[in-house]
Amino acid sequence: MVSRSSSPTVVLRLRGFRELGIIIFIVLISLVIGARNPRFLTWGNLHDMLLDTAILSILAVGMMLVLVTGGIDLSAESGLALTGMVAGMVIKAHPHLSPLFMLFLGLGLGSLLGALTGVIVAWGRVLPIIATLSMMYVYRGITFIISGGKWINAYEMPDSFKEMATGRLLGFSNLITIALLVYLVFYYFIYHTRTGREIYAVGSNLEAARIIGIDTTFITWLVYTLSGALYGLSGVMWVARYASAQNDTATGFVMTIVAACVLGGVSITGGVGSLFGVLLGSVTIGIINNALPMVRISPFWKMALQGIIILVAVMVNILITQSVERAQRRRRNEEI
Repeated sequence: MVSRSSSPTVVLRLRGFRELGIIIFIVLISLVIGARNPRFLTWGNLHDMLLDTAILSILAVGMMLVLVTGGIDLSAESGLALTGMVAGMVIKAHPHLSPLFMLFLGLGLGSLLGALTGVIVAWGRVLPIIATLSMMYVYRGITFIISGGKWINAYEMPDSFKEMATGRLLGFSNLITIALLVYLVFYYFIYHTRTGREIYAVGSNLEAARIIGIDTTFITWLVYTLSGALYGLSGVMWVARYASAQNDTATGFVMTIVAACVLGGVSITGGVGSLFGVLLGSVTIGIINNALPMVRISPFWKMALQGIIILVAVMVNILITQSVERAQRRRRNEEI
């Protein structure tokens, strides 16, 4: 028999176990890789790993919001490519534009793309996986059309634009700093605003959210718009980071974004997910991508390892959810 005082403690421990498990995994794999290649734990390599993970971590925030409501945004990779191509074309034609203007351009264009997808899902009542899959092809097709199939290369971009991602502030890459700012902004939004709490309410129980007066249609539209804003920002930063705007940018990357969220404990059925977990999930994937070449493991194992880790994470998520539900049922029975 579980006492009333211990039942809530059990629930809290179960909810926090997932993040603790990821932290332990990150520490263990870092020590193992560091033992085989000491260069892995050097500041220079850790900084480069965080730099390579920054864009993924930004995209994972938007995907988390969508997943929490019970949806999914498969159009993120194509939206990133489209905003990146537009940014490349604009900066090529007007090289004296301010980098800050380019950031707002990416945010604005991405928000429009996300809002369009949100309208289809929220008001059109189209299943998220169908709507976003369709828009994924639409946005990718538009990218090819406006570019004429051509790429924009490094020599066609001004240094001020490229330094927006490659430059440093207080020893950290600007891209890492921007990613941290994104997390700070969304931390406040998710945990300290009414709208942030309503996002979780919609994902936990859609009908109950409607009954208590939450505008579920608006919330659904909002999360896709926010996801669009973040993949728009990421599109500009991607082009600045790699000094290249290509038609096939980020092809297949959406699965990596979803993987970061799932690894971070975001439930694919909605209602569960945390920014800290998503950050840890992104870092975990960054470690895998960075460590494999350093220990001379074939890069072809990368996708296999990601798949195995995702499968284990989903299984653990199911077990934890079931344990939490059992603990809550015992607590209700005891109160009765």
